[in-house]
Amino acid sequence: MAYNINDGEKKKFFVDENVFVPTIAVIKTRASYLDIEIVVGKYQDFLTDKYKQEEYCGVLVQTPDAHGIITDFSDFFKKIDEKKQNTVKIVASDLLSLTITKSPGSMGADISFGSSQRFGVPMGFGGPYSGFFATKKNNIRKMPGRIIGISKDAENNLAYRMALQTREQHIRREKATSNICTAQALLANISAMYAIYHGPKGLRDIAFRVNNVTQIA
Repeated sequence: MAYNINDGEKKKFFVDENVFVPTIAVIKTRASYLDIEIVVGKYQDFLTDKYKQEEYCGVLVQTPDAHGIITDFSDFFKKIDEKKQNTVKIVASDLLSLTITKSPGSMGADISFGSSQRFGVPMGFGGPYSGFFATKKNNIRKMPGRIIGISKDAENNLAYRMALQTREQHIRREKATSNICTAQALLANISAMYAIYHGPKGLRDIAFRVNNVTQIA
């Protein structure tokens, strides 16, 4: 998506070294077929002369990261924007931690994504879990997948419909870089009901408990 936002003109993508190892592995595999070079390093170094920011279509960081460290990337993103190179700022985030920490959007991120496993879905040997994906409104047509919108039917009843299909195989075909063709509705519904059942206060209480036992450990 970052590559397409820059019209395919920038062939490098930066990933912070503290992003989860499986995430980095997946990114490298998918990028190899698009001839995008994945560069892994310390995110702080991205602002130095070591990297030419004009060559990078995007930068990915994570919070909490692979070491469990929570980071506010507001200043980092602000400095990236000051260089005016249209570098897409991306945060891999955690739904439960976001109930008590600063959101990627308020930090200045363009895209945020993650797994909903922490919202009531048991560990299943790596999956399946439903993921979440969010972006700023001006990038919405560059998103992979489908967007469901609220509408009304002929009898004026509330209805949900396919509001936007941006990059599916039957539209972009050989240009498609996504492979979103399976439904994770069951996992998404489990996560949604978990959130509804516990409510805002309950979710924050769980998040604080997780934080406390993490510090004890």
